[in-house]
Amino acid sequence: MKIRTLFAGAWLGLAMLLMAAEEPRWEVLFDGISTASWRAYRGKDFPAKGWKVEDGALRVMAKGGGGDLVTREQYGDFELAFEWKVSPGANSGVMYRVREDRGAPYETGPEYQVLDDAKHADGRNPKTSASALYALVAANAKKQLKPVGEWNEGRIVVKGSKVEHWLNGAQVVAIDVDGPEAKELISKSKFKDWPGFARQPSGHICLQDHGDDAWFRNLRIRRLTQP
Repeated sequence: MKIRTLFAGAWLGLAMLLMAAEEPRWEVLFDGISTASWRAYRGKDFPAKGWKVEDGALRVMAKGGGGDLVTREQYGDFELAFEWKVSPGANSGVMYRVREDRGAPYETGPEYQVLDDAKHADGRNPKTSASALYALVAANAKKQLKPVGEWNEGRIVVKGSKVEHWLNGAQVVAIDVDGPEAKELISKSKFKDWPGFARQPSGHICLQDHGDDAWFRNLRIRRLTQP
């Protein structure tokens, strides 16, 4: 009986190790100190102005002129976890699968909206409010936004053409950006004239400088394989 129990325990331990090995590894994009994973959009280095590390967070400063940040690495299928907060009336965003062959990140990369819904005009339109797929898909009824000045937990999951936005533990957006619904939405939006929008198989993660104060922390990502 003891030998049987010993073998059973060994097999269980081996199975757990194999499962752990198969789990995608998390990569830290910002640890509260180093900006080594980031640079300016279409630039070589981290911006000399407009962005700074503050109390363990990346802060984009109002009217700081730093421009948008992108990851040095590119990602195809991924899960991105992050925390964000904004100042009263502020606007920012997290874009993904961004390419640098256009003038601005939003010409290729869809956006997870970061916003003060109460005081910014975009908050009056569900499709441009916080955690929405900007200007295309509103966050659903599960959305629970923290008050301005408090940290929200964001998550973006991208597998092939399927996109999910999460806010504070709830999935608030789910759409296939290559499906008929998304194609119709894009055809009726400002993105219709940008043929590369939401069509990239991989690209950079981008933190937007919209000229307002916003903070990001605990940014980590793991690469996923397509189903």
